[in-house]
Amino acid sequence: MKKYDIGIDLGGTKVLCALIEKNEKDPQERKILFEVKKKTKKEKGNKKVTARLFEALDELFEISKIKKEEINSIGIAIAGQIDRNNGTVINACNLECKNLEIKKLIEEKYSIKTQVYNDVEAAATGELILGAGKNHKDILCVFIGTGIGSSIIIDKKIFHGVSGSAGEIGHIIVDLNGRSCSCGGVGCLEAYASRSAIESRIQGAVKKGRKSIITELADGQHISTKHIKQALDAHDEVTVQYVNEAIEYLSGGLASAINFFNPELIILGGGLIQGIDEIYLKTIRLAKAKALKVASEKTEFKKAELGDYSGVIGATLTEEYNNVIRNH
Repeated sequence: MKKYDIGIDLGGTKVLCALIEKNEKDPQERKILFEVKKKTKKEKGNKKVTARLFEALDELFEISKIKKEEINSIGIAIAGQIDRNNGTVINACNLECKNLEIKKLIEEKYSIKTQVYNDVEAAATGELILGAGKNHKDILCVFIGTGIGSSIIIDKKIFHGVSGSAGEIGHIIVDLNGRSCSCGGVGCLEAYASRSAIESRIQGAVKKGRKSIITELADGQHISTKHIKQALDAHDEVTVQYVNEAIEYLSGGLASAINFFNPELIILGGGLIQGIDEIYLKTIRLAKAKALKVASEKTEFKKAELGDYSGVIGATLTEEYNNVIRNH
């Protein structure tokens, strides 16, 4: 068995490619040897996203000096709805991709076996095996970044649902007559509690004449988690208002999930959680307060332990883990 894999995390703001080495004594352990990260903010649509991905992969091969023949497989985690059987991206709204045959395109270009997963499914697998989910059975993983993705784990197995899209907590309805969401729906949690939602609210307030230090910090670029944290640390009134608004909605969504699913553990990850402790801690406190008392007392919260690498590591573990589960 070849000991190298490539993990890819393709999201709304970045593509992260990593060359990963398996531990020969413990095949579940992974070590990242080389990585390439590129922004995808402006690269939208099937052709541009694919070109950006290939650019990152080509650079990874160049800097690592690893030959394609030495790679066992490529696992790619994508923010969107996935057809796992044929490796097609059905719809990735934050990337503006539809019916993208990404598995076929990668295998044709690199001649390496490729598997495609939803990004949070892969990240949840990584956290279950190597991260915060170890020693737990029933878990809800929620990652808050450009959008809001989540995955449900029941008895240590990813629950996919009949169409393969179970766990879309970002698209539960929190306002029947609310804001438009990138998925095409109205009133989704993602439109209220994601980084993109916070950015949109701040930009709207500034256009109406309110002053915010974040416009200087961003300097015409999109508002990142780093900018939000800097503005919070400076007690910027506009930023504080809309971050608190997002926390209220996010905690309400998580409280509903606690009441409905009653998980033993909720793992929170993604850019906003990893980058801003205030959001992580306040969200937990409010979610527990809003949920049913009996359920919330039994639900533990943890921050994702693999951080930025949950997706790339999970993408190289998922097929192997699923095979073990099926054989048992």
